[in-house]
Amino acid sequence: MTIKPSIAVVDDDESVREATTRLLRSLGFIAKGFSSPDEFLSSNRQHIISCLIADVQMPGISGLALYGQLIAAGNPIPTILITAYPGEAIRERALNAGVAGYLVKPFSEKELLDCIDTALKHRVLLSPIKQ
Repeated sequence: MTIKPSIAVVDDDESVREATTRLLRSLGFIAKGFSSPDEFLSSNRQHIISCLIADVQMPGISGLALYGQLIAAGNPIPTILITAYPGEAIRERALNAGVAGYLVKPFSEKELLDCIDTALKHRVLLSPIKQ
């Protein structure tokens, strides 16, 4: 029996969050959507998540800051950052910090699956993020 990876989708945009969660479920993943980093962190599901997909720009805590908090807490979850506002500086900072992938919305199913495949094989180093 194969254990299905559990993926968390954290995005304040409900349509993106719901569509991504539905797509992941249709592809055989266990997927749960969260409307904010705070909702995800208070869910106490971090220990069962195989991969985190988080929006870069959200009110309060950014996707990159969420990734940094998880690392600082000793819970490095392979993370894919998604954004509707791409910028080379944030992309470079995110990849240098150790995120497994960086996707620009709208992204294709194949791009997402390729990033998830990479993330599930990704080893996160426990190093602080430079702000």
